[in-house]
Amino acid sequence: MTKADRPFDIVVYGATGYTGRLVAEYLAHHYAGRADAPRWAMAGRSKAKLEEVRDLIGAPANTPLVVADSNDPASMKALAEQARVVLTTVGPYQLYSEPLLSACVAAGTDYADLCGEPVWMRQMADKYHEAAKKSGARISFSSGFDSIPFDLGVLMLQKHAVEVHGMPAPRVKARVRAMQGGVSGGTAASLGATLKAIAAEPSLGAIMASPFGLTPGFEGPAQPPADQPEYDEALQSWCAPFIMAVINVKNVHRTNQLLGHPYGTDFVYDEMVLTGPGEQGEAVAKHLASTPMIGTPNDPKPGEGPTKEERENGFYDVLFIGEWPDGLRVTYGVKGRYDPGYGSTSRMLAETGIALLSCKAEGGISTPGALMGADLVKRLGDEAEITFAAEG
Repeated sequence: MTKADRPFDIVVYGATGYTGRLVAEYLAHHYAGRADAPRWAMAGRSKAKLEEVRDLIGAPANTPLVVADSNDPASMKALAEQARVVLTTVGPYQLYSEPLLSACVAAGTDYADLCGEPVWMRQMADKYHEAAKKSGARISFSSGFDSIPFDLGVLMLQKHAVEVHGMPAPRVKARVRAMQGGVSGGTAASLGATLKAIAAEPSLGAIMASPFGLTPGFEGPAQPPADQPEYDEALQSWCAPFIMAVINVKNVHRTNQLLGHPYGTDFVYDEMVLTGPGEQGEAVAKHLASTPMIGTPNDPKPGEGPTKEERENGFYDVLFIGEWPDGLRVTYGVKGRYDPGYGSTSRMLAETGIALLSCKAEGGISTPGALMGADLVKRLGDEAEITFAAEG
């Protein structure tokens, strides 16, 4: 059976979990009745629970259901061989996803997840990148809020910089202007699993600590630590450390490496949160810098999440600034409707899956920016209410 003849374009694995259910619900309703609707299926460990969730989200009664368990390699192989693309929300990925990833690489099946676990991602890249290139499997890690708005935001700012000034910006700053929405239970669990892995094998800590932890064979210039409050004169605002920077920065540098360093080999990048001017902005920045946002007893548990109203009231707004030593400057904005960790992330993962169906990139362990780039940007704008736009 050729890949085009497989019964499903997309299989959502983990469809009975909180975020997987949102991905399935989006595919069921957003593409209902459309000529371009993908042939998709829901997958998980329990047929009874799949049936329950299918009915709960209002998916058609004839929506295909696939029973598969990451503890059963044969079922992972069968799942991968039925689909052109597998989307998985089953984390922590370092605990549950290698069997599925390995099966997709072997079958030449495209794969996308929401992984924000850089140590595991580096291990998987070292282990499977060459095999994925040979089989043609395109592996798109971090296909949600971490790291699509940032990965694609830098990519589009640099395209804009070349159009305006004829060259990429050697220095880019990402600054979160506004955001409403919480950290997911899955993200909290992933951090815990990563810390346990590093404790068991301390050498892995170097991957976590380095901005170039996902660029094997390449080490760029020193990057801003961005781990303390600081005042940005150009923006006239205080800035605080951004919790997702530890994964986003690595993915941005990996995209640059995979594309042949179009941003330059001297590229410098960081991410922070704008907290405003004056004493109040300083106080907020210092509070955010000293208050753990994750890794506390109050973290949500995997499977927990906000209400529908809370998801729909969420949003995010990220400013990207490209700078040159001689004072040249460009700015670019990425804005998303819906809660970033759930409502928008579920749309991003679904649209990544659909974009992979027409992707022409070669196989490998990659990033959304390196694989789909501007094509995914357009799709997210057309379908998922995420806007990418030059601002100056």
